[in-house]
Amino acid sequence: MNEADKTVSLQQIRNKIMQEISDYRRYCQRVFGCRVQKISVTVGGTCPNRDGSKGTGGCIFCNNQSFTPPYCLKSDSVREQLDAGLRFFAHKPDYQKFIAYFQAYSNTYGPTGDWIRRYEEALAYPEIAGLAIGTRPDCLQDDLLDYLAEKARHTYILVELGVESTLDRTLEAINRGHSYADSAEAIRRCHERGLQTAAHLILGLPGESRDEMLAHADRISQLPVDLLKLHQLQIVRGTRLADEFAKNPGFVHLFGADEYIDLAISFVERLRPDITVERLVSQSPAQWRIAPDWQLKNYEFTEKFRRRMRERQTWQGRLFHFNDN
Repeated sequence: MNEADKTVSLQQIRNKIMQEISDYRRYCQRVFGCRVQKISVTVGGTCPNRDGSKGTGGCIFCNNQSFTPPYCLKSDSVREQLDAGLRFFAHKPDYQKFIAYFQAYSNTYGPTGDWIRRYEEALAYPEIAGLAIGTRPDCLQDDLLDYLAEKARHTYILVELGVESTLDRTLEAINRGHSYADSAEAIRRCHERGLQTAAHLILGLPGESRDEMLAHADRISQLPVDLLKLHQLQIVRGTRLADEFAKNPGFVHLFGADEYIDLAISFVERLRPDITVERLVSQSPAQWRIAPDWQLKNYEFTEKFRRRMRERQTWQGRLFHFNDN
């Protein structure tokens, strides 16, 4: 191959990379060899900023009903909910494996033995290939992490942590009940045990500037995070944020779809390139959502996002810089 051919080949590779984001579908193909669907499970738990141990009322943006699928009934057993979830996804035969997703509230908060029993019930279900466990950074007991690390030697375990923001003033304002240092430490503790971790971040929280939101990408990229879920701020019925919004709509800035896409692309440009972006956007059901209403299905949003990335000729990690410290 002559030098000209090499140049063309490298340019073709570069052009392909420029159109790519490290997405969840490729992650699942790499880890499982097929498409994977999460089946949510709810066990009627709580959180330390709801039960009074740290606070009451929960986070100002949160209403668990707004993201709990209709097949999840906390009165049902774990197995019954998985049965219902499989029936719910039966019309999508392209999903070949399933993960039990302990989603609502903090799914490591409380007696370790109770959680182990629930996890084991899920893992005993024939179609379940692993667990995704949604929780808070301040609710990870060592004995439970040790149990999960042992299970992870033989099956897939993902710990999903609600980081939400890397600014302590924001975490205090949204009644989160923990600091960013708590998030960083929780991620490191999971990583040290060989556990996969996913961080959740919300873009558009009250009082955060565009530059501060983009700086979340820089800070998260310095942690041993494996996956990331981005959410745009939504105003959801039955939350303290909804009450504040009703009194003063200017309390928060709600993104239009195109504005958010440009922000998310700028965020991804600064994100470490090996972090899998599991989600770019979330959308509460219409009966719970007050604003914004983009009239876009998730796949339509993703198509617009990718098209805009190509227009900007950019890619994940384009502006990422390793911290030599």
